[in-house]
Amino acid sequence: MDDDQQQGARTERITYGDDPSQWVDVREPRGASRGLVVVIHGGFWRAQYGADYGEPLAVDLAGRGWTTANVEYRRVGNGGGFPETLDDIHAALGALDGVTTGPVVTLGHSAGGHLATWAAARGRFERWAGGVAVTHVVSQAGVLDLRAAVEEHLGADAAFAFLVDPDETTYDRADPLTQVPLDVPVWAVHARDDDTVPFAQATTYVDAATAAGAEATLVEVTGGHFGVIDTGSEAWAACVEVLDSIS
Repeated sequence: MDDDQQQGARTERITYGDDPSQWVDVREPRGASRGLVVVIHGGFWRAQYGADYGEPLAVDLAGRGWTTANVEYRRVGNGGGFPETLDDIHAALGALDGVTTGPVVTLGHSAGGHLATWAAARGRFERWAGGVAVTHVVSQAGVLDLRAAVEEHLGADAAFAFLVDPDETTYDRADPLTQVPLDVPVWAVHARDDDTVPFAQATTYVDAATAAGAEATLVEVTGGHFGVIDTGSEAWAACVEVLDSIS
């Protein structure tokens, strides 16, 4: 029995463009849906990392009653980067219009945490106006301060490669820290022992967001960088607890 059968989920692939990386796998739970969780994988925005990282999370959450959408998108090395990767996240969300009712939660790991948080602010910009509105954000070890990521050379200069020699306009359009306050709640789930994306990425964002009057919550876990995407871990259980608080 495969995972979808075990979880009682039905799966449909939706394409939102002509590129092989422009697709979303939508899973419907057995019974009534609690809402939509849009799973956005990480990998420092690089092409060698794909949506297989998000698959276990999407399967697990479908088994918990959520409609899930595991998003693939163009990354650095296969046509992505700024702004094309952001175009894809926006288009993927647009392709999910009408999939289900209820909350629309973006949940992303690492670079996916950046994209999940950015997605909630995207409607401020004409290029990404309209489409499905995000109601809640769960960032898992997310890169939420792009300026610090560039200055600290995180991931062998991954943020610099993604942004391509950023200027102030680029940060305004792409950096979650620049975009506080959001109009929706954000949970930054992060481990202090993360040796890939510093814990300060979460604390800096949450501090700035709350100071600006936004609803932002730091959820400290253990398990390094990848514990939050291990569906058998306590860190993942903390993410599930956040989602349970939404619906």
